[in-house]
Amino acid sequence: MEEFDTQLQELRRGTVVLACLQLLRGAGYGYNLLEQLGDHGFSTDANTLYPLLRRLEKQGYLTSEWNTEEARPRKFYRTSLDGIRLADALTTEWRSLTTAIASLTKEEH
Repeated sequence: MEEFDTQLQELRRGTVVLACLQLLRGAGYGYNLLEQLGDHGFSTDANTLYPLLRRLEKQGYLTSEWNTEEARPRKFYRTSLDGIRLADALTTEWRSLTTAIASLTKEEH
């Protein structure tokens, strides 16, 4: 389905934002988040995820702190209160869109 790659990528882009906000309600770091996203069917790569995390943090939807207690320092992200409100709004909108799309596919054309 290479011919649809651009459109599919556009559709998935917003879902990855929502998935990150939901998964980061509990603190997590980049690589672990990549694995969790993949486990839930949101395949993405580091070149997409890390800029997204920085953008969401800059916008105030994520907070972060460095954990330097282990051999390798890691930056942990967590969904902020504004991020939780955004995730809730996006989830509500997603459910409405899912219902709307389902109603379109039930109709006979």
